[in-house]
Amino acid sequence: MFSKSKINEPGSPATPATPDTAAKPASPAPAPSQSDFKSSVPKAKPPASQLSTDLHITGNLKTSGDIQIEGTVDGDIRAHLLTIGESATVNGECIADDVVVNGRIVGTVRGLKVRLTSTARVEGDIIHKTIAIESGAHFEGSVQRQDDPLNSGGSKAPKAAAAPKA
Repeated sequence: MFSKSKINEPGSPATPATPDTAAKPASPAPAPSQSDFKSSVPKAKPPASQLSTDLHITGNLKTSGDIQIEGTVDGDIRAHLLTIGESATVNGECIADDVVVNGRIVGTVRGLKVRLTSTARVEGDIIHKTIAIESGAHFEGSVQRQDDPLNSGGSKAPKAAAAPKA
């Protein structure tokens, strides 16, 4: 259709059939395999974001990746894997699929997997699916197991509709 070839154009003579091409039926094109659609270069997982010990952040942090806190955060943190370093202090809610606490958290911790190491200090509630608390960890608060601790935020009542504009 968009080819510059004169074969099969109106008014051009058809190519004569040779005995070899006339006797052979056209073979169907091979079906594309699953590997034809995959990228040849695998996507590398980005490294975890790190907040150093001399960094003090006031505000909320949100990422779909991994984050390691070594400094101080006054605000809520949401991540895929959240690691609180030994020198870190977080004043706020920590929500992640995996939470590893080596330092100090003052606030609620929500995670599918929560691990308090022997150097952890948590002052607040922990809502989890699975939890591990090593000997020597300091914890003051309540522990509650939920099947979906990440998405259960308080009451189950539907939100009120916004007031109509006048």
